[in-house]
Amino acid sequence: MAPQPRPSRPRPGASSTTKPAGGGRGGTGGRPRPQLPAGTEPSSYPRTDPFGALNALRSLLSLLPSRLGACHLRLSPAEHTLALHLLTVVEPFVGLVPCESRRVLVRQPTEILDAVTFHVDSRRDLLALALSCRRLYDVVFPRHWEYRVVRAKASQLSVWHHLAVHRSLARNVRRLEVLDERAPAGDVVVPRGIAGTDTDLESTDDELGMHAKQERFLLNALGRMSALQAFKWSCSHSLVAFETVWPALDKCAGLKEVEVNDNLIFKASEVDEESGRTGAGRRQQPLLHDLRKVGLHGTKSAFGLSKHPDLSHVSKMLHNCANLEALDISYVPRSSPGYFNPVADDFLLCGRWSSLRSLTLTNLWCTPHAGLDAAASFLFAHVNLEILHLEVPFGAAGNGELATFNFPPNCLPHLRELKANRELSSALLACPCDAPSGRPLETLKGVRLSGSTRDRVFLENLRAFGNGTQPVKRLELAGWNDMEDVRRLAECVPKLVWLDLGKRNGSGAAGNAGGSGAGASTGKQAANITANFVEWADVLAQMPELTTFHGLRFFYECACTDSTSLTLSLSDRSRVRKNDEVASVLAWKCPKLRRLDHWDDGSGRIIVLIRDPERVRYQVRRTVKV
Repeated sequence: MAPQPRPSRPRPGASSTTKPAGGGRGGTGGRPRPQLPAGTEPSSYPRTDPFGALNALRSLLSLLPSRLGACHLRLSPAEHTLALHLLTVVEPFVGLVPCESRRVLVRQPTEILDAVTFHVDSRRDLLALALSCRRLYDVVFPRHWEYRVVRAKASQLSVWHHLAVHRSLARNVRRLEVLDERAPAGDVVVPRGIAGTDTDLESTDDELGMHAKQERFLLNALGRMSALQAFKWSCSHSLVAFETVWPALDKCAGLKEVEVNDNLIFKASEVDEESGRTGAGRRQQPLLHDLRKVGLHGTKSAFGLSKHPDLSHVSKMLHNCANLEALDISYVPRSSPGYFNPVADDFLLCGRWSSLRSLTLTNLWCTPHAGLDAAASFLFAHVNLEILHLEVPFGAAGNGELATFNFPPNCLPHLRELKANRELSSALLACPCDAPSGRPLETLKGVRLSGSTRDRVFLENLRAFGNGTQPVKRLELAGWNDMEDVRRLAECVPKLVWLDLGKRNGSGAAGNAGGSGAGASTGKQAANITANFVEWADVLAQMPELTTFHGLRFFYECACTDSTSLTLSLSDRSRVRKNDEVASVLAWKCPKLRRLDHWDDGSGRIIVLIRDPERVRYQVRRTVKV
């Protein structure tokens, strides 16, 4: 008899119940099937909830392995649409590579990139932005790089028409310069493709109508430059008047700098017989609250010149510029009989700008009595002035009232640089200041020493000011008489760092200080060399802090600074030895002296003393203009 099979025992932990239907292949084994939290409707998953979208995407993908047959690992059309929606919500917050976040700006629309580039003003920064990628390069160069600075003549109607029509390009201009009609073609800077002559625009039969057309096109283009920051007008040979261009600047709300080179701004105002108002007053003046710097200059040309110029038009132009910080007004005087300089009495009496820090008035004229009072009240009202260049004669007051003129106490308490004549400089040095550290005046320019008794008052005030906590460090004279004047000056300013003597009185050259041995040198270049350098070294030794000295030439011109060179002639070797002797004496007497005049005027070169451990050398270096 065959043995009976033994019944199998259940394994520990195994359930004795039967499997439910559907528990075969593909079943869930009794576990609940995962469900989407909000269904398959894309609108149920907002774009502002990336974490919720990520959880929903994980739930959707976990459903795929539990499906049977042909639906295994497949999405339905509704689920496919939902998956794409969830990916668009999650993708901006999840990067596949570390540099993905750095490409967010490049993936923006072109309009956004153009708006971002609009806020970059510097061309250097524009170049750096364009070189970052190809997409930004295509945005910067066609629309911004060539439009930041535009220099064109008033007669180039194609340029003004282009800027007037394309408003989005005109707003990219930051600096506009209207050149003179006689300016060379190389000064013109305009975007490529619009500099050609358009026959339909520039054709006209009437010359006066042509200037009216130029003015109309220019004003239309200027009205489109809403982001303009600097404007320069040098169109001094055209019938397009600047007084019609100035009101158009009202649309340039961010304008910060204006420079005008035109004689017409100093013309006398024409009175309207019907209304009794001046011609300039009939036009509404713009309100330029952001304007910080203004320069108004006359030209050497006779075009637009008036025999009796005044500053009434200038006063009306600047009346609505309340936040001015720098003002420069200069006039080119005429030597012909019947021509006068503009009178600045009314301008100084009425002009007030509380934020003014720099003021330059050149070749204007004031009356002896009213002009002095107006100038004193003007300077006393502008307490924030730091730089003052006042080259204004006060009639014949130099012999009387100007010599005894006194500024009000505490006038110009923040002044750092002054350029004025001897009497005004002396009066300001004697003006008391209640500031704890005194008046911070470090630079003094424009004083001319004549060798007369009037120099004593200036030198006494300079000596008293130099004994304060902040003495004068830089002195640039307009002229001097003899060595004794410089000797007395050196005794008054022992802490001087920079000294420029200017030109000697009665001499067209800055050199040839006189004294023994001045004519010992021969040749055209050596005619103005100062030979008595030992005496001058004793004078300069009274200023031990001196580092720069200009006004005299101690060095001879030679082809090489090394006397051992075999290629030099005997005369050049003698000059080199003389230069070495001069450098040694000056370095010995003035321990900090470094910079001196070169032998060639106007060349942009200087002599620099170099102190080596063995000897003192000199080098010829070229100055860099900033």
